[in-house]
Amino acid sequence: MIAAHEKKTASAAGPRYDWWLLGLALLLVAFGLIMVLSASGVMAERFNGDKYFFLKKQLAFAVLGMIAMGISAILPRHFVDKLPYPLLLLTFALLLLTLLIGPNINGARRWINLGVISLQPMELAKLSLVLYLAYFMATKQAIIKTFDRGVIPPFMVTGILVVLLLLQPDFGGAAVLCMLLFFMCLVGGTRFLYLFFSALIASGAAYLLVVRSPYRFKRLTAFLDPFKDAQDTGYQLVQSLYAMGSGKITGLGLGAGRQKLFYLPEAHNDFIMAVVGEELGFIGMSFFFLVMGLFLWRAFVIAFKQESLRDRLTVFGLALVIGMGAVLNLAVVMGVAPPKGVAMPFMSYGGSSLLCTMVCVGLILNYSRSVVSSRRKNG
Repeated sequence: MIAAHEKKTASAAGPRYDWWLLGLALLLVAFGLIMVLSASGVMAERFNGDKYFFLKKQLAFAVLGMIAMGISAILPRHFVDKLPYPLLLLTFALLLLTLLIGPNINGARRWINLGVISLQPMELAKLSLVLYLAYFMATKQAIIKTFDRGVIPPFMVTGILVVLLLLQPDFGGAAVLCMLLFFMCLVGGTRFLYLFFSALIASGAAYLLVVRSPYRFKRLTAFLDPFKDAQDTGYQLVQSLYAMGSGKITGLGLGAGRQKLFYLPEAHNDFIMAVVGEELGFIGMSFFFLVMGLFLWRAFVIAFKQESLRDRLTVFGLALVIGMGAVLNLAVVMGVAPPKGVAMPFMSYGGSSLLCTMVCVGLILNYSRSVVSSRRKNG
């Protein structure tokens, strides 16, 4: 009778989520909206006649992202468990559709124009790959260390996605998927020897893709010495470094940045953190690092406290999508890695990136309920 009373009380209390994770995510979204306005206002007013043009669109994306996050957070777990293969099939279809009917922008087909918004299937590819790999690694533990049945299937699925991305071409997106595969296999139990040799092969393939493509080779050499050709191939990175260096400790002040005034290309997209560094300085960047670090810490805590291996790997992969995106974006902005076209989660302008990020947050919140329930049961 007491147990029934406790069950009834717990049921009446409703689902419990990790509110710290939610609060940190909302704080990052709000920070991103402020910086999108600051980074894009001048350009939007000149080319669109409305300095709030990009802010309005990003705000609409944020609202859609909140809805997507809410739906993802309340989805029944058995429904989430059935998503890997349908999402993979949808991703394959969208990537093929992108190659067939996607608009050619700067020599690449990476988008599907839906009229009101444009969809970038690469973002869905990250999510679907994580869900598939978590399912595969958890259900195939008995054979995960074998090569034919434990290594080939996940590598083949990832390889197909990578080839479709390279055909767009999207070298950065392909690299992101390869890194997701490596880290998911690493924690999932794949033999390190297989991962080591696959990393060597992937590095060799990447080298050939770079040296045989004049465009990629120029970007690589520009990364190694951007000031050697500061007016051409190294221009974007040089302007980014100028912006970061100008901020110093306190920054020039919100809205007072100079590099966004038609000097720094993509100031509100992939290089928005350069604007943060210039306008808010070391203090502003430290604030972002702190909030993002706390968010990832909460996400990984939720992952490690999951009872089943599949749930643990799923949450780990979702957190990895956000964390790896942040690290790669900062590496490019600071000149530590060649430009890859990776958006900063929560911050960069763009609907596909923000929607994917918010779905990841919603799913992590979904899994956080089991951690809270387990804690209450043990208590």
